[in-house]
Amino acid sequence: MNFGGVSWGTIAAQKYLIDWEEIEMNAKPFTIGVLTSGGDAPGMNAAIRAVVRKAYESNAQVLGIANGYEGLLNGEFRPLGIRDVGGILQRGGTILQTRRSERFKEPRGQREAIRRMNEAGVDGLIVIGGDGSLNGAHALHKQGVKVVGVPASIDNDIWGSDMAIGVDTALNTIMEAVDKLRDTASSHSRAFVVETMGRNSGYLAVMAAIVCGAEIVLMPEVQSTVDEVASAVEDAYRRGKTHAIIMVAEGANIRTTELARIIDEMDVGFKTRVTILGHIQRGGRPTAYDRLLAARMGTRAVELLLEGHTDVMVGLQEMGINPIPLEEVTSRSRPVASKYYEMAKMLAR
Repeated sequence: MNFGGVSWGTIAAQKYLIDWEEIEMNAKPFTIGVLTSGGDAPGMNAAIRAVVRKAYESNAQVLGIANGYEGLLNGEFRPLGIRDVGGILQRGGTILQTRRSERFKEPRGQREAIRRMNEAGVDGLIVIGGDGSLNGAHALHKQGVKVVGVPASIDNDIWGSDMAIGVDTALNTIMEAVDKLRDTASSHSRAFVVETMGRNSGYLAVMAAIVCGAEIVLMPEVQSTVDEVASAVEDAYRRGKTHAIIMVAEGANIRTTELARIIDEMDVGFKTRVTILGHIQRGGRPTAYDRLLAARMGTRAVELLLEGHTDVMVGLQEMGINPIPLEEVTSRSRPVASKYYEMAKMLAR
């Protein structure tokens, strides 16, 4: 049947096309939830910024979730727009704040978190954090949540990524502190025992030992004795050094203060002083490297989520940002390469 030279089929097709366009215009955009969890790491804000701006470029929207998984359980959602993440690139910490959650570790808490996400209309979740945070992300995936993880931990102990967000900044903070301590150590002929973070990983301690020229390093992965430390310090004194630096990861088998006391009693030449760097290592303006890494990882996390990927972490591998199954990430640990420990020992001679 023709209507003024136009067939019924053509009219029907045009009407169908118009209806389809209206549906597309009225369709709810993909909504991404983003949270930071566990210990803060410099560069988290740069990752949040990248998530928001990549999402909006892709016609998706973002809900920021305050206070990590605890905030997720409490429904602490707020929209994040382009301007909301302006001026945060250079800031340490996280604008979303972070908090540990015992409730979320239980299945009941995870079900409550999923209910909160459904109420808020969250279609997929990006979790920025360390190993505990990524375990939480994997647990949510098992219950049907689309989730992508972003590694952020100054310990650099996350399997599947050559580097995590925050590591470079923390290492630079340690280096600057030790460089200043060296001035005092040389002036007074002291041995400084410097404690870094690292309950289960000696990455920061061993890398700091290399870049700071420490005489010896103690870390959780290698059992050391007081005699070994005392011998290294005494050898440095005999060779005419004006000071000695001993790097100790907080999880090493010898406590920092006890080590200093015993070495003093052994009278190896230098008197000891203890410096525990503590949480200063977590703060500060992220370095250029951390900002770039965070931007790359945040951008790729959004891409993967919108492409339909889930239960993966974005990881730096041979300079590329690749998806790594969270099941592998959470079931394995990233050891400190023994070659770096041996390098630190060789360079101290």
